Amino acid sequence: MEQPRPSIVFHLDPQGPAPYRQLMDQVAQALRLGQLQTGDQLPSVRSVVTQITINPNTVHRAYREMEHLGYVEMRTGLGTFVATTTVAHPSDELSDHVRRALVHGRSRNELIDLVNRISDEMELS
Repeated sequence: MEQPRPSIVFHLDPQGPAPYRQLMDQVAQALRLGQLQTGDQLPSVRSVVTQITINPNTVHRAYREMEHLGYVEMRTGLGTFVATTTVAHPSDELSDHVRRALVHGRSRNELIDLVNRISDEMELS
């Protein structure tokens, strides 16, 4: 029987912020990009510990913090799942940013230039 593909694969940068923060940031990024969806299960603490050699308490802390923020739901005996009420569609988030930028005086052309510049930078990396 084929193993299910992990919903997210964590990575740690030794030069980055605290490891629990890196885990939280990676989940938030996956939510924004639509790589994680409502109801997706996060890897078990044991799986993360063996995958990236991290203290289990650090993974527990990240999962608890994300639960407190409403990103995930911890279900006793079942695991940790993306919460049903937290995932906004990426286009909704982008729309909010565009509206705020326009309200704060950015022009449409400035926003288009910014998107093009960011896109170009991403293609280069």
